[in-house]
Amino acid sequence: MFFSQAGARPRMWEASPSEHKKWVEVFKACDEENKGCLSRENFKVAVVMLFGYKPSKIEADAVMSSVDPNTSGILLKEFLDIVRKKKEAQLYWNEIRHIFTAFDRHYRGYLTLEDFKKAFKQVAPKLSERIILEVFSMDVLRVGTRHAFASPQCLP
Repeated sequence: MFFSQAGARPRMWEASPSEHKKWVEVFKACDEENKGCLSRENFKVAVVMLFGYKPSKIEADAVMSSVDPNTSGILLKEFLDIVRKKKEAQLYWNEIRHIFTAFDRHYRGYLTLEDFKKAFKQVAPKLSERIILEVFSMDVLRVGTRHAFASPQCLP
């Protein structure tokens, strides 16, 4: 739900004590009726408070479908796990964006085959050109003739 299609997963990340405290405070602030759990709407408000965007219907549905049906919403432990995973994904995409930008020397927002070859020559000089071409053409089939950076919200 929060990771790339290629299956790459970000490294495990632990929140600092102050960040963890903030998440708990947001949970409590959004738990308007003090039930110890967040409704679908309260979860959306919490995501806005922590990440600055309103979750899509698909994201909210996915989260709510993973909730224990014996509860009336998302418990604190579940909420903290969801937020940690979202934070990991956010850091992962920031790292990918940073790497992409390093190879996008002309600031065009995409990589051509030549850019791609130069990037691989720098990071994996012994990798065969055939493999580089295969990787490039596999992804190009999905996005056209260039490799463009897309944020996680833009991915299918």
